[in-house]
Amino acid sequence: MSWDEAPLAPVVLVRGAEGVLSDRAVARIVEQAREADAGTEVTRLDAAAYDLGRLEMLASPSLFGEARCIVINGVESCTDALIDDTITYLRAPADDVTLVLQHNGGVRGKRLLDAVTKAGHPVVACEPVKRDAEKAAFVAAEFKRARRQIDQDAVQALVQALGSDLRELAAACTQLIADTTGRVGADVVEQYHGGRVEATGFKVADAAIAGHAGQAVTLLRHAVETGANPVVLVAALAVKLRTMAKVEAMSGRGGAGGLGLAPWQVDQARRELAGWGPEGLARAITAVAAADAEVKGLSRDPVFAVERAVLRIVASRGRR
Repeated sequence: MSWDEAPLAPVVLVRGAEGVLSDRAVARIVEQAREADAGTEVTRLDAAAYDLGRLEMLASPSLFGEARCIVINGVESCTDALIDDTITYLRAPADDVTLVLQHNGGVRGKRLLDAVTKAGHPVVACEPVKRDAEKAAFVAAEFKRARRQIDQDAVQALVQALGSDLRELAAACTQLIADTTGRVGADVVEQYHGGRVEATGFKVADAAIAGHAGQAVTLLRHAVETGANPVVLVAALAVKLRTMAKVEAMSGRGGAGGLGLAPWQVDQARRELAGWGPEGLARAITAVAAADAEVKGLSRDPVFAVERAVLRIVASRGRR
């Protein structure tokens, strides 16, 4: 189940490397425990510093009978004592205790994870959000949850500006929801995060694909000056061109379903394909592939390698 479905149960495993979703799942469970009993005692333990017998002591019947919620963070770094104690506890969980195990990825603690799963306790999946379509869905869900509306181009702008870090993207959504009223458009995102948007490789790619050499180079140099990594810039160029190539390959074949792209990405790629032909796309993709190798060690000047790729993309536009 996803983080926003995390239930209140005797034992819950929150598993996955997407920290912001994992933290939200834990917070949701703790909130439910307190809603069920305002006097719930919440205890947080660090799995890496766990001492033998600690869980049994915390889960023992309370003198005053209050409910308890025990959150064990960092199970991926747990001690052997935690594994043994928790597996023993799983045989007879206490009725008035909620035990939350937060595992942030890795192989450590696998025996414990398998035991929780085998016992049939709820498992909340918080896997990394990597694809732009998933990030866009995340933004849309944030606004829907807050009962606010956001334009699709505003969603796109947020993902392009802050999509490399989901926690930062979530914080931006929270800020926009708190600081604005009405429907959020791209102009509002530009007002709050315009500098970040302009410094991304996607703005560079947009200019290059549109054939604007001067603008693309200017944006590229600005991005580098503000700390953008040449590897990330090349990756942005590659993503844009691959998306265009996917949509171009599906033209005339009954739509772009199954491409793993959000509708706005498909629509944008179709607009960007105007003025491009298969030969030009192939040349541009080849140029970016060469730049990718250069910025990862083959060139002594990675910034120049990116700039040359940008100019080659511009030159490839219009080739049929």
